[in-house]
Amino acid sequence: MVIERTSKEIIIRLPSYVDTEGLQRLVDYLTYKEATSKSKAKQSDIDILAQEVKEGWWAKNRSRFVK
Repeated sequence: MVIERTSKEIIIRLPSYVDTEGLQRLVDYLTYKEATSKSKAKQSDIDILAQEVKEGWWAKNRSRFVK
């Protein structure tokens, strides 16, 4: 593995035999870190939003699961 830092990016080179499933999980995590790096949201705000989304989803989809 080779890690290189330039003025604009970090480049990671891996051999082709590296497990792509694990690599995809790592890329997903790094994508998340990049997307949230400038967020000023507090964890409590995120928890409230997540709960609201779950409740809204359940209200719309409950009939599909409970008969």
